[in-house]
Amino acid sequence: MTTYVLRHGQTNYSRRYLVNGDPSKPIRLTEEGRQSLSRGWSTLPLHTVRTWLTSEFPRAQQTASLLMGVPAAELVIDPRLNELDYGIFEGTPFLEYAVWLDGHGSTKRPAGGTESQREGIRRMLKGLLAALERPGPRVLVGHGLLISVLLWHQSRCSDEAMPLFFPEAPYLDPIAIPDDELPVWITSLLRDLDRGNCRQEAEDDGAGSVWRIGGGSVVATVESASHSPDQKDLPHA
Repeated sequence: MTTYVLRHGQTNYSRRYLVNGDPSKPIRLTEEGRQSLSRGWSTLPLHTVRTWLTSEFPRAQQTASLLMGVPAAELVIDPRLNELDYGIFEGTPFLEYAVWLDGHGSTKRPAGGTESQREGIRRMLKGLLAALERPGPRVLVGHGLLISVLLWHQSRCSDEAMPLFFPEAPYLDPIAIPDDELPVWITSLLRDLDRGNCRQEAEDDGAGSVWRIGGGSVVATVESASHSPDQKDLPHA
């Protein structure tokens, strides 16, 4: 069996690279986002899917519901699949959070937030692994950070450390992960997180700033906070 993991469709927030980590905000798909669902209809084995999973966020549930069609199967809501809690950066351009993240590191929680970037990634990975408890094939509609981490892992070099910034996740472009490979992916990524925590602690003790951008590909430059939110070279938002 296979789990298909994809990002929700476009919203007015994601179009402008504004972050939303609060599921109580009624942020739904744009007209362009709804029209782009045809991409999912052509790439997913919709007639054979036995389980649909998503987060508590309206945009993810709307995407899943529209893809499911009628008659709709049960939609499994798992809070572990929620987007990152951005704390005081809620509703602001991603680059404002990125500048803070670059300065404080992946293991620090922003003011008003309940989790660090690494804590959020760990939560999402556990939610993804739990999908295996459901009948397959499965479709999981998630958020930018989770999809970005999986895309990075899919194309990483063997000795590449987990970076601070990840490639931008495209909308509605599924990543197909066979059941026998999913635990291997999750185990590898959780190991990366553990290593990252150790390196971050070493840096906090004065060991230098090696971990800040890691050994991986850097796809966002956060040296300048004056970038327009409409620029297209940003990571997930």
